[in-house]
Amino acid sequence: MTMESHYRKLENMLHGAPIARLTGARIKIEKGKAEVTVPVARQLFHAAEAMHGAIYFMALDNAAWFAVNSLVTDTFVLTVSFNVYFIRPVNKGVIRAAGRVTNTTRTQYFAEAVLYDEDDNEIARGSGTFVAGKTKLTAGIGYK
Repeated sequence: MTMESHYRKLENMLHGAPIARLTGARIKIEKGKAEVTVPVARQLFHAAEAMHGAIYFMALDNAAWFAVNSLVTDTFVLTVSFNVYFIRPVNKGVIRAAGRVTNTTRTQYFAEAVLYDEDDNEIARGSGTFVAGKTKLTAGIGYK
């Protein structure tokens, strides 16, 4: 299997996930990087009429997570910890999370992601630690 095939299978895995169907999330993956977009939709708002922080987290974690899993070709990685910094609200357009791997050790991967609004203003950022899990990347989890 080529690395390009691996990236496309990871993209398919996200696109087929129930949370992605709910939020409209889309992803593009390359080596050590991933970009997630989510359309801003009222059903994803909190009571103050802006996108809920849970969606910010989802976009940031997915961007960082898939950047890491682009480097791991046999198993589903796991998020061990993830810190989020909220900067500003958004209530229109499309948000975009750009994730990248920042460091690796023998057992851990470190990645960060920055979330932007449609005008490229930074609206949040996050960083996390990830490890290879035991679940194999198979068609059964959407890796196809």
